[in-house]
Amino acid sequence: MNFWQSALLVLGVLWALQSLGTYLQMRHYRRMLGDITTRWADGYVGVGVAKASFGRGVLAMLVVGADDLVREALVMEGRSVFAKFAPLPDLTGMPAAELRVGTPFAGAANRAAAFRQALEQVDRLRTGRAEAPEPGCVAVPTPVIA
Repeated sequence: MNFWQSALLVLGVLWALQSLGTYLQMRHYRRMLGDITTRWADGYVGVGVAKASFGRGVLAMLVVGADDLVREALVMEGRSVFAKFAPLPDLTGMPAAELRVGTPFAGAANRAAAFRQALEQVDRLRTGRAEAPEPGCVAVPTPVIA
């Protein structure tokens, strides 16, 4: 086996290991999202991502209740597929307005950006549910007159 064949073999093995790690991390993400949505069926769940070119990327999951208080916050930070979600109990019970301005994340710009994105998703869900018809009602489209 010459140098190039060995290099291609090593590259193939590393690519397969990265694919396996990505699969395991996505499975962990889906499991955590499923757990959070079954545990908090009456709240709003938002997910935010802040990618970093050289630093650590951040993925945030946030549950906000109808009273606009944070019920649960999870964060995944890291540079590799070995990163796992960690709970942030300090944010539980905090008004979502404080997260919007980034008060608890002084010095952690990626974390603040991820939670801001998760809050934007919660806001979109909240307004979308407010416009949705009640169960059993049929939404009739309004005719457009040109």
